[in-house]
Amino acid sequence: MENLIGLVNRIQRACTVLGDYGGDSALPTLWESLPSVVVVGGQSSGKSSVLESVVGRDFLPRGSGIVTRRPLVLQLHKTDDGPEYAEFLHLPKKKFLDFALVRKEIQDETDRITGRSRHISPVPIHLSIYSPHVVNLTLIDLPGLTKIAVDGQPDSIVQDIENMVRSYVEKENSIILAISPANQDIATSDAMKLAREVDPTGERTFGVLTKLDLMDKGTNALDVLEGHSYRLQRPWIAVVNRSQADINRNVDINVARRKEREYFATNPDYKHMTNRMGSEYLGKVLSKHLEAVIKTRIPGIQSLIGKTIDQLEAEMDQLGRPIAVDAGAQLYTILELCRAFDHVFKSHLEGGRPGGERIYTVFDQQLPAALKKLPLDRHLSVQNVRKVITEADGYQPHLIAPEQGYRRLIEGSLVLFRGPAEASVDAVHFILKELVRKAIGETTELSRFPTLQAELAAAATESLEKFRDDSKKFAVRLVEMEGSYLTVEYFRKLPQEFEKGNSGASSLDRHPDAYLRRIGSNVSSYVGMVCDALRNSIPKAVVHCQVREAKRSLLDNFYTQIGKREGKNLAQMLDEDPALMERRAACQKRLELYKSAREEIDSVAWAK
Repeated sequence: MENLIGLVNRIQRACTVLGDYGGDSALPTLWESLPSVVVVGGQSSGKSSVLESVVGRDFLPRGSGIVTRRPLVLQLHKTDDGPEYAEFLHLPKKKFLDFALVRKEIQDETDRITGRSRHISPVPIHLSIYSPHVVNLTLIDLPGLTKIAVDGQPDSIVQDIENMVRSYVEKENSIILAISPANQDIATSDAMKLAREVDPTGERTFGVLTKLDLMDKGTNALDVLEGHSYRLQRPWIAVVNRSQADINRNVDINVARRKEREYFATNPDYKHMTNRMGSEYLGKVLSKHLEAVIKTRIPGIQSLIGKTIDQLEAEMDQLGRPIAVDAGAQLYTILELCRAFDHVFKSHLEGGRPGGERIYTVFDQQLPAALKKLPLDRHLSVQNVRKVITEADGYQPHLIAPEQGYRRLIEGSLVLFRGPAEASVDAVHFILKELVRKAIGETTELSRFPTLQAELAAAATESLEKFRDDSKKFAVRLVEMEGSYLTVEYFRKLPQEFEKGNSGASSLDRHPDAYLRRIGSNVSSYVGMVCDALRNSIPKAVVHCQVREAKRSLLDNFYTQIGKREGKNLAQMLDEDPALMERRAACQKRLELYKSAREEIDSVAWAK
């Protein structure tokens, strides 16, 4: 059974190293599930003297005002023989044989965290004492409850101390050691008042009375000790500590212990209960009770540990592996992330995810609508046809068909097709950019690396812009090709018309309207034929130059660039969000703590 307290001691020490001493809602805390004896008392209640009596050594700072300003986790280890010594968790390689230096180190370590401002801190100090004269026991000493701020302390100090103490005693796993002076009314005891609030049944509370020797003559504390005036589930225990005069004279604690035994043995009020009074008895009772509580709590702690390990491992999977420091491994990681992004991007284009179908909408709806809106009717109106043909004839009217006029009318019409062709290219470019953005956001692994995200987006956009420019040149060239070489056979099939004079026409009107309308109709038919062809060829050009290239070589230039980078630059690309890195490191440490605790518990003999 002695292994159980040592087990909890080791886990508590590991918790403190990790920074897990309760109150952290962001990560699971093992500390709060561990049974512990919490020492609570008001200022001047004799709390420090009780602890020193249990240990048998002078080692706690003393003075006026609030002396204890950080939790002190005091772990007592019973040894078979050898010298007594102390060790601090923050000085793991240093053994303290002089307990006056222990007192000084407690004060100095407190000041290191809180400064000399007399503020308090929840960060505990871990002190282990190894001695053949102690029992295996862990006690947590807390700042004394007070009602007023002194020594320039902030007004909030009273409430701050109560909040700290309450955070410890509220735990269902805490054993409350409530220290109250016997020479004061127990009903006004700060320790008992708080204990009653958090443990109304008294199941977790041990009441300790101090200063029996300072009570008025003719009075005693039997009503309390025998449970008549204030009943607890656990028996009350009285102790007689050294007086201030004894402390000033440096009276040895072992001498004080002997005097304490003599006091109970010779005092007629208490000698019938001598065998269950005193600081030595208190230590044994607490040790035995702590062992029993730990034994009952171990299965629940094991269950909590197993469940929390599963939760932390799941979060670690989500957060991803830490980044390797080796440049080759970093390059491999970057390439893997690029491949993951590329896969998501292609799945959008190929229908595995939504978004790619919008490109078809450009060809099936937007391009035909744009072609339909072209102002061909205005360009081929009678007035414009007359103007173009007349200008093309010059001073010599054409004899049969106005070939130059036809060409100019056709070329003027086909120029209008450049707008829809370029608009189609731009529309697809916009969609591809949106799909890149979506693919980056949907590639979960990339969320860890904002720098790589930005560089990947920039590289992909740069490639898309090149594809857009190539596509626009190609699409415009298709339009220009149609105007560069007309399909002559189409016009040879048309009936040849000779212009007939019109004696009623004005000398300025060389061409009758019917004749001009016929020319406009012929040009319109030819342009319609070209329009049908472009309606099919423009999408082919856009898909070939943009969509196909985006699928095939979107990141080719990016791969070339990162292949030339030095290791330092690769590390910069994998510069994670500091908050995420901090979270992973915290989860990793917490996971190691829980796994270590599981191994510790599994190694205890009783569990086998």
